[in-house]
Amino acid sequence: MRVVVAGGHGQIGRRLLRLLAERGDEAVGLVRNPAHVADLEALGAEGVVADLEGDADVAAAIEGADAVVFAAGAGPGSGAGRKRSMDLGGAVKLIDAARAAGVSRYLMISAMGTSDPTAGGPMQPYLEAKAEADAALRDSGLDWTILKPGRLTDDPGSGHVALAEALGRRGEVSRDDVAAVLAAALEEPATVGRELELLAGDTPIPEAVRAE
Repeated sequence: MRVVVAGGHGQIGRRLLRLLAERGDEAVGLVRNPAHVADLEALGAEGVVADLEGDADVAAAIEGADAVVFAAGAGPGSGAGRKRSMDLGGAVKLIDAARAAGVSRYLMISAMGTSDPTAGGPMQPYLEAKAEADAALRDSGLDWTILKPGRLTDDPGSGHVALAEALGRRGEVSRDDVAAVLAAALEEPATVGRELELLAGDTPIPEAVRAE
């Protein structure tokens, strides 16, 4: 499987590319900085320079892919404008590129709290951008999966999670486990057309993904 990860040099993106390369997939990361290509190559992945906020032909960059993953983001230190240009605009640009390139499978990293961004306090602009991006993907006609993790940590992955359309609680989850869930979901057709909340939990990741 050839998988293109937008935000390939991000914290989850690098973890996912490494997992994909290790299992024998063609792992490709989109990066905006040419200096980051070597970092992806060190993981066993291919790096392709394409700026989701610029004029790059993203469709050409993902041509031949079996799936794309939107793991890009403006980051916590960015303002509301950048969140809309990347977390929303970048996601929509990748949707349009996937349609143009004939890539039907699209996985999105979203966030818990998008159902009511107004309750997000200082995170409201981010949650609003993510909610609009999620809606655009749901309406895209693509084979989509939207993953909504809780607060992200750098703890080592446990390989066990809680995964459901509504978990009824908030919490955290490691970036390692988010990447592992994405890798598993790419191979599980039952996740198509699903929005799934993700937290640390007790269910082995392959079992949690199959159950959904």
